[in-house]
Amino acid sequence: MPETSRRGLLFGTAAVSAGALLTACTSNEPKAAKDTAPAGDTAPAADDKPGTPVTIGFAGPQADHGWLNAINENAKRRAGKYSEVTLEITEGSNDTATQIGQIQTLINKKVDVLVILPADGKALTQVGLQAMKAGIPVINLDRVFASPQAYRCWIGGDNYGMGLNAGRYIGEQLKDRPNAKVVELAGLDNLELTKQRSQGFDDALKNYPNIRKVARQAADFTVESGQAKMAQLLQAQQQFDAVWNHDDDQGVGALRAIQQAGRDDFLMVGGAGAKAAMDAIKADNSVLKATVLYPPTMAASAIDLARALGQKKGVGGMSELEIPASITLYSAVVTKENVDEYLPTGFS
Repeated sequence: MPETSRRGLLFGTAAVSAGALLTACTSNEPKAAKDTAPAGDTAPAADDKPGTPVTIGFAGPQADHGWLNAINENAKRRAGKYSEVTLEITEGSNDTATQIGQIQTLINKKVDVLVILPADGKALTQVGLQAMKAGIPVINLDRVFASPQAYRCWIGGDNYGMGLNAGRYIGEQLKDRPNAKVVELAGLDNLELTKQRSQGFDDALKNYPNIRKVARQAADFTVESGQAKMAQLLQAQQQFDAVWNHDDDQGVGALRAIQQAGRDDFLMVGGAGAKAAMDAIKADNSVLKATVLYPPTMAASAIDLARALGQKKGVGGMSELEIPASITLYSAVVTKENVDEYLPTGFS
């Protein structure tokens, strides 16, 4: 959800401000012949200076989870940075019919660009197609639509990469330990993202023949489920060396169960990048030693992309006249060594 810092990569980590997407550009005025720039250096890119007014519609699911609330807050803060951007944000709903109705309202308002984080990508594909057919480009945020025709650009996290980097980090910590055992506290098993995270984790562990996964429990991304499922793992497994927890919200409950059991004989890696997890990592007074990012700053980046799209500009740092078709964010591993770098991105 290894390498512990990738600040130099474009769109690579949450440590890089979403503003890095849209860096300052040179004037769009044609240059004199003697000062002509090489091909590829003249694409207009959006910058922080006020430009053409843009109305962005933002529709996401209900903010009933710390990460989803952070998505909404990142979008609002980013839009507020630009005086020419008007943000039309819906209340949010986990009911697909309700969310479809909210998006159709935004379409009827004729917003310039839509940013949509669907509660269910497959179920909302048709309304994405409806917006695109109406001439309103869609930025598909995180949970992907079933058809690429339903969006102009997709931006989101790397669920497989989360598992991969969690597994690599644990693997490096345990590579010299004979017959090491690990357990996994997953999220909702009916979600494709959970399957991707587990697959990445399993694939990473294949590189460490001394490590064996001995147990797995699926929780529900809540504190209560994290506590209950972790308690079951602890009771069933009297000895193991590491646990990977897919989600920092349910990780609060998992840590509670660990403390109640009086266990400190293993290390724990979290997922997503909650501030509470980062605080615990910095304090270094629990089994939690790292968390793998799934940065909610992607919502701020989606606003930047929508603004550039509405102003018919490209992305700073890239030569193309258009924004990319897709952007996958990097799942960095946050440890005690680099936690101060990532703390500003932590969500409550």
